[in-house]
Amino acid sequence: MTCDERKSAGCEPTDCAAPGVFVTFEGGEGAGKSTHIRILAEALRAAGREVVCLREPGGTAIGEQLRGVVLDPANDRMADMCELFIYEAARAQLVAEVIKPALERGAIVLSDRFADSTVAYQAHGRGIDEDAVRRANAIACQGVSPDRTILLEPPSAESGLSRAATVAAADRLEQAGASFHATVIAAFRAMADADPARIRRIVTAGSVEQTARLVYGEVADVFPFLSAEALDAS
Repeated sequence: MTCDERKSAGCEPTDCAAPGVFVTFEGGEGAGKSTHIRILAEALRAAGREVVCLREPGGTAIGEQLRGVVLDPANDRMADMCELFIYEAARAQLVAEVIKPALERGAIVLSDRFADSTVAYQAHGRGIDEDAVRRANAIACQGVSPDRTILLEPPSAESGLSRAATVAAADRLEQAGASFHATVIAAFRAMADADPARIRRIVTAGSVEQTARLVYGEVADVFPFLSAEALDAS
């Protein structure tokens, strides 16, 4: 029985599952997105909530295969429009297979990248028409949009790329160069300025712990049940 059906039958709203919450983490390379998703997820799970952590592209068997293609440095002849449609295809699969079902059952979804990245990288970085990119995003997202977006920004594009290189060999996007990534970071900043209610910008110049506290401060209203003690314990 759905929540609406329970209400029609005279049940109290508290009998319904808590609504799902979708939080995305955006930013340039090496900004620390995966680290801060993990920290926040641990705090949320300690508070008793189901948390689904994802990355883009990927998060499904099909999406991971597409990720391998689009990020493979050997595919250096890939056309920009081909790149765009691979990202959108992986996103469409992720939304249908994972994100929508998770939100419908009341889970919290934390995603390393979503549609904002496509605007920053493919529209601004690659130079594809922004309206076309946003239309493609709308199709792939299927009506799903983040409740909150945390924009993590390294002190510079160069420092972010340096951090990323210490984790793994540079992928095809990371090899695009500092100028490309500086353009991407500037695009993220512009999006944050245009939508400050959703996108909260955090510069990751301090320690991991300091940044985690800043992240917590920017999601506290989305997760009012999450105490500061829970963050300390994570």
